[in-house]
Amino acid sequence: MGDVVPPPRERLAALDVFRGATIAGMLLVNNPGSWNAIYAPLEHAEWNGWTPTDLIFPFFLFIVGITTHLSRKEPKQIVKRGLMIFLCGLLLNAFPFFWWGKIPDVPSPSFLQRVAWRFEHLRFMGVLQRIGIAYMCAALIALNADRRKRIIVAASILIGYWLVMTLIPVPGTGTIGAMLLDQPDKTLAAWTDRLILGTNHIWVSTKTWDPEGPLSTIPAIATALLGILAGEWITDKKRPLVDRVVGLYGAGSLAMVVAKFWDWVFPINKNLWTSSYVLFTAGFACIALATCIWLIDMLGVKRWSKPFAIYGLNPLVAFVGSGLMARLIDSLIKIDFRGKPTSLHQISYAIVFEPFFPAKFASLLWALCFVALWLGILWLLYRRNIVIKL
Repeated sequence: MGDVVPPPRERLAALDVFRGATIAGMLLVNNPGSWNAIYAPLEHAEWNGWTPTDLIFPFFLFIVGITTHLSRKEPKQIVKRGLMIFLCGLLLNAFPFFWWGKIPDVPSPSFLQRVAWRFEHLRFMGVLQRIGIAYMCAALIALNADRRKRIIVAASILIGYWLVMTLIPVPGTGTIGAMLLDQPDKTLAAWTDRLILGTNHIWVSTKTWDPEGPLSTIPAIATALLGILAGEWITDKKRPLVDRVVGLYGAGSLAMVVAKFWDWVFPINKNLWTSSYVLFTAGFACIALATCIWLIDMLGVKRWSKPFAIYGLNPLVAFVGSGLMARLIDSLIKIDFRGKPTSLHQISYAIVFEPFFPAKFASLLWALCFVALWLGILWLLYRRNIVIKL
């Protein structure tokens, strides 16, 4: 019997494509031509339930878990990277580091007053902040636990969060959390947001609770841990790739079924990042990733995937850069248009898109052009072999 030949080095292109498609989707839903004209699948669910848009954030956090397994960093590197991601999110929230709008009871604020007001009302949490915290915690757990312990930790987080959110009485309400899950400002997570962050540092659109608040960030750690478990499975070369793909389909389907049963008592809800939401979106991510691997790495159907692979190489540049650009063209740079100060975003939409297409389609076209613009920027980085990572 001859020597056993080791399996060839495996680089699954589908991982970059899946990450890139997720980032491109994030830019698409975050930058419509008009927030008053959006197709339903491109909006978040109002509260309970889900839309395709509600899959994007957990998909990205899931792929963060997979790449965490692939990178295998030391504890100091993990902490440094997690803090840097958090800081990027905080700086993005603070940009341009002064308040450009009106300040209550201050008719003509000075520049220093604008700076002070901005930081007195700075939102502490956000997408990157949650990613930084979840990545750091999940990576440190994975570094010190084998597969069995990781599964136990992830399950404990999800079950523990469910019990905390439903059985503990919410201060000031006189009832347990299970009775208040349909009232966004009265859940235990909302009370915790106000207690820890203070109302001045919560997302301005909600005012009394934060969709990326401290308590609801805990189950997001489980999302990253499930991504790490998926990464282990995908890279286990003892099994043929087809078996790994089938395993992803099976695990994903099972997770989604369990989540739908759990939904009866702890609804699928992105804003609360409920345990059923974690299982449902992780299961969906497994199926989506398995499909990408099957198409790209097994069947070799790759031509469609190049733009997403380019997005996947520089996800941080795409997210932070597009966020800064959106702030500039939406809020900061305004010129006189039809007799009043108007943002570049509004002007471009009003001239190029709104007059020629139905409102929702025009809004979608503007968003697609924004995604295409950033594909061009990322393509230039790709051509120069520039990859920016933390």
